[in-house]
Amino acid sequence: MSTLPVFRWRLAPDGYATRRQLRALDLRPGGQEVAAQLERPRRRGRPPLVAYLYRVDLALPVRPMTPRRWRAHEAMMRARRTCPECRRDAGYVIPTSLGSCVTCAYPEEQRAA
Repeated sequence: MSTLPVFRWRLAPDGYATRRQLRALDLRPGGQEVAAQLERPRRRGRPPLVAYLYRVDLALPVRPMTPRRWRAHEAMMRARRTCPECRRDAGYVIPTSLGSCVTCAYPEEQRAA
């Protein structure tokens, strides 16, 4: 097992990028392993923030969204917006902390309004 090269925050050499930076370039890691990491030190003995870097020359183009993929994405988002209790589309992604739409989670507050 080889150790990853570690660079300080904002001091990575050219040719490396994070996932977000790759996405901004319309690229994706494409199955490659993490090539290096950035570390941003923090105060009071806390562990450093870490960002993983990938090689830009090995990155692949982002796969295009086909009509079939769009339908699958829309179905997934519809499921996240559908309340499991009242079965209505809430119009927003239902928080996992509530487990249902706000109307079903707090019915007494809805009656008072």
